[in-house]
Amino acid sequence: MKGKKVSESSLCASHQMLPENANPAGNIHGGAILKYIDSTAAVVAMRHVRGNAVTASIDLMDFLQPVYIGELTTFKASLNMVGNTSMEIGVRVEAENVFTGDIRHTASAYLTFVALDQNGRSKKVPPLILETDEEVRRNQEAILRQKMRHIEKK
Repeated sequence: MKGKKVSESSLCASHQMLPENANPAGNIHGGAILKYIDSTAAVVAMRHVRGNAVTASIDLMDFLQPVYIGELTTFKASLNMVGNTSMEIGVRVEAENVFTGDIRHTASAYLTFVALDQNGRSKKVPPLILETDEEVRRNQEAILRQKMRHIEKK
């Protein structure tokens, strides 16, 4: 199976946060942010396997700062690591005040997806080609997270 570059599946998607995504205080619900994170990561996984992929777990979800109504929220997602049938995808969330141009890192998440064949069974994923020092670093950190997950399960 031919390997694929991280850049071939990476995605940057933006959504303006509207009142229907907010609580009475004017902060965007964490669940709304999480939905966009999951959807963005799913596209990255499906681009890599050119097929269906489903969320297996969210390893880490950090809400760092609130997002407010009207802000442009950008979800930057890319593959960190691939296994036999699974993939770890990192998502960085940034909120931009479109009037001032101020951009804040508001959330980060690591999600694991599993590739599925047409019968809904897990299938092998293409290897990941790492091209930059940043991609190598992210891959090494993902391998450590995977090892920690396996230790925690025992």
